[in-house]
Amino acid sequence: MAQVPNFEEIKQKFINAGLEEKIRIYTTTQGLTVEQFKELLRHFPLQHLDKLEKAMA
Repeated sequence: MAQVPNFEEIKQKFINAGLEEKIRIYTTTQGLTVEQFKELLRHFPLQHLDKLEKAMA
């Protein structure tokens, strides 16, 4: 069974990442709660949400 990721570590990586890396982290990280995904979205540049949506499709 996979270990639950350390959310604070993931969040810091996400905050410091460039756009492409943010998208990769958001779309490939497993084991987060809905609230944790929402928390990551608070640090995502809203003008690029369309790119995130495409990556998740």
